[in-house]
Amino acid sequence: MKLQIPHTVKQIASIIQCQFIGSENHEVTGINEIHMVVTGDLVFVDHPKYYEKALKSAATTILIDQKVECPEGKALIISATPFDDFNKLTRHFNPFILGQFNIGNDCKIDPSAQIHASAVIGERVKIGKDVIVYPGAFIGNDSVLDDNVVVGTNSVIGHYAFYYKKKPTGYDRMHTCGSVHLERNVEIGALCTIDAGVTGVTRIGEGTKIDNQVHIGHDTVVGKNCLMAANVGLAGCVRIENNVTLWGQVGCASDVTIGEGATVLAQSGISKSLEGGKTYFGSPCAEVKEKFREMAAIRRLPELLEKMK
Repeated sequence: MKLQIPHTVKQIASIIQCQFIGSENHEVTGINEIHMVVTGDLVFVDHPKYYEKALKSAATTILIDQKVECPEGKALIISATPFDDFNKLTRHFNPFILGQFNIGNDCKIDPSAQIHASAVIGERVKIGKDVIVYPGAFIGNDSVLDDNVVVGTNSVIGHYAFYYKKKPTGYDRMHTCGSVHLERNVEIGALCTIDAGVTGVTRIGEGTKIDNQVHIGHDTVVGKNCLMAANVGLAGCVRIENNVTLWGQVGCASDVTIGEGATVLAQSGISKSLEGGKTYFGSPCAEVKEKFREMAAIRRLPELLEKMK
């Protein structure tokens, strides 16, 4: 999430009433979680296991729960509860707004777009030429739908991210201030859900076609001209390169990359990154020929056990 106006670290620290280390004029231009940070961003870290990753990331301001050596050119904000204070900051700069009307404020909708009267459009949404939004669909805050996008009946574009911190009192959800971008000629079937990025953008590439009842998690990036059949489920922070095909009921864990031109057959489970240009099957999935040989061997086990008696 980019700030509309850059703030100094002193101004940011004052919002959450925390001490800071570094020049008081050090500039903060954005707030992002670790997967999305760029120079100028603020990121939070609340566990020593991840200190080094955060301190060496592109982020130039680190909201942290311990005083540590401040890297050159960066600033630290010391907080007893970085997760909570990160939420306070994102809510401060991008508060949740539940619209009261079918079309929210500050939207830019091309006159050629066809939007059913029962659809709901959030705040600051941009909709391009010849877009079709079918009955009952919801387009969340800050979403972008480029030209010729189709959103099917009762689909949700930009639901809040499934991102929680476990506490003694229960699970505390991170405030979602990201968005979804559907590029040109994307088609979304009925009853699909595409979660917004936590602080960044969940992106579906140009020409990709998505069947009914597909779920795509926060901050996932799908390439161009991909196909996803019904009941595909992708966790957050997945990277799918161009021309990938995922057949029905494929499931994919987070932080996985699927290479260009890969095909994953139905009911497969993806737990690690896959090379492009190959066909995969099974759970956990492997190259299809290897998996079929494995299955053939398993079918022979009763026979082999009988011979061992």
